[in-house]
Amino acid sequence: MTERPADEATEAFVAVRNLLFTVAYELLGSAADAEDVLQETWLRWSAVDLSEVRDARPYLVRITTRLALNRLRSAQRRRETYVGPWLPEPLLTAPDVSEDAELAESVSMALMVVLETLGPTERAVFVLREVFGFEFDEIARAVDKSPAAVRQIAHRARAHVEARRPRVTVSAAEARAALDTFRVAVMTGDPQAMLDVLAPDVVLLSDGGGVKQAALRPIVGAEKVTRFTGGAMGKAPGVVTAETVVVNGAPALALSVDGELDAVVSVQVKDGLITGIYIVRNPAKLTRIAEETELALR
Repeated sequence: MTERPADEATEAFVAVRNLLFTVAYELLGSAADAEDVLQETWLRWSAVDLSEVRDARPYLVRITTRLALNRLRSAQRRRETYVGPWLPEPLLTAPDVSEDAELAESVSMALMVVLETLGPTERAVFVLREVFGFEFDEIARAVDKSPAAVRQIAHRARAHVEARRPRVTVSAAEARAALDTFRVAVMTGDPQAMLDVLAPDVVLLSDGGGVKQAALRPIVGAEKVTRFTGGAMGKAPGVVTAETVVVNGAPALALSVDGELDAVVSVQVKDGLITGIYIVRNPAKLTRIAEETELALR
């Protein structure tokens, strides 16, 4: 095998690193697992003969996808025994991500939750095709399927996601307005203000990972959600503060107790009302809130 200069390998990898991370994260829902996949991708890439590679971008995406698929299959077995709902790991993202509608939608908590309902191969095909725009032939090589099979999988996955994903595009300003109202209601403990900003059929999911207290099942309905949030705030062991941040390309709340990050709250908004609330309290999933994560679709 012909060796190539380390700087040449590094340059090719770094050029698409943010893309590779985004692919791995959207497949796995875990930044920690995505970083592990990138390390494995680099190790494999550093041993490849560049003369055998016509285009580094799809080649590296193929390696990343295969590694992520292997990890996702193992992760799904672990998630079957997870305590309570499993939510994706929230990422602090730059404010301008929310202005990129395509990127913001692709990493939104609402879509990431829907992706969890797909099988590993369906998820990979959907993400590579619908989010990153790869051709069927490229996807086929990444998932070890025929192009014809990939087309069928893509059709099924698209129908599955479309039936469950939010159908209304909400501006960052509209989402922020609803979130601000929600934040004030939470901090003041005003149940009527909370009811006014919640859709009647709002659904709340909370992820404590068996480490922090959280609802073990989805909470459905404005009144039940209001009681739950009010009760949770009442049981807080210290002074609670709420900071508005940009998480997964959308406005969210970082809740701290006595200055320590305790939870990240993301919301789904439609017609000015909150239809979905995602609360992540598992400490292992709150490590990417201190520093912005760079994402890319191309």
